[in-house]
Amino acid sequence: MVTKSEETQLNRLESQVDNGGGGAWEYLCLVRKLKVRRSDKVLKYGLSILNDSKKRSSLGSEEWTLYEEVAIAAMDCQSLDVAKDCVNVLRKKFPESKRVGRLEALLLEAKGSWGEAEKAYSSLLEDNPCDQVVHKRRVALAKSQGNLSGAIEWLNKYLEIFMADHDAWRELAEIYVSLQMYKQAAFCYEELILSQPTVPLFHLAYADVLYTLGGLENLQTARKYYSSTIDLTGGKNTRALFGICLCTSAIAQLSKGRAKEDKDSPDLQSLATAALEKEYKQRASGKLTVLTSAFKSLKVSS
Repeated sequence: MVTKSEETQLNRLESQVDNGGGGAWEYLCLVRKLKVRRSDKVLKYGLSILNDSKKRSSLGSEEWTLYEEVAIAAMDCQSLDVAKDCVNVLRKKFPESKRVGRLEALLLEAKGSWGEAEKAYSSLLEDNPCDQVVHKRRVALAKSQGNLSGAIEWLNKYLEIFMADHDAWRELAEIYVSLQMYKQAAFCYEELILSQPTVPLFHLAYADVLYTLGGLENLQTARKYYSSTIDLTGGKNTRALFGICLCTSAIAQLSKGRAKEDKDSPDLQSLATAALEKEYKQRASGKLTVLTSAFKSLKVSS
């Protein structure tokens, strides 16, 4: 994550280069270090260095890294001829490189040659089945074609090898949610909570999925995870507070006539409604009546 001071430094350097004050290479190095995406600037200033033989030769081994960065930036900007030229230079320098092979496959993607790109990625994986970048590109390739079932298949295969990749679990969960496959999404969020139990976002997403699934048991569990979200955020997650109110209302409806009393509901409900009222008074006092009306419709007391 880029800090405020780093962003300020980057913007200052970018403004300097834009206004002809020099420092293009320093700017490109900072973009790489911070892992930010400024494709148009990388393409413009990277090419200005690569097209100047004196500047290019002064880079030493960094020259080839710059060719790679400019190639990717050119694909982003749909300057495919420039990207092709950069990739060709790299292939000539490193004829056996798998890294260059990934760039060639990426260029096929940029051209929309999906079948050829898939073949290229498959060939790369035959040589190195543990290449994470290639696995992820296959997922991206399927998603770019709208093939979500294919993306699910590739993600599941990837997670069989790299089970600790939190980003992959989250992406898989989000795809399942988009396809209304909530039970499968719930499993993904369970994996995320097991591996990263202090991340409130995962608790919240899991609670949302359980609430959507419905049923008394799921609603009770959802309420617990909305509660844990509130604990992890210091009581400052409005969505989770509303989630407790929604779960409380739904549980009350489903529990009517049952002998077992839901003892947690009154306390949690009163705490959640009090916290919401306090927040609305501070930040949106004009909508406090809307909140009160919402409580009445849910049949929860404020």
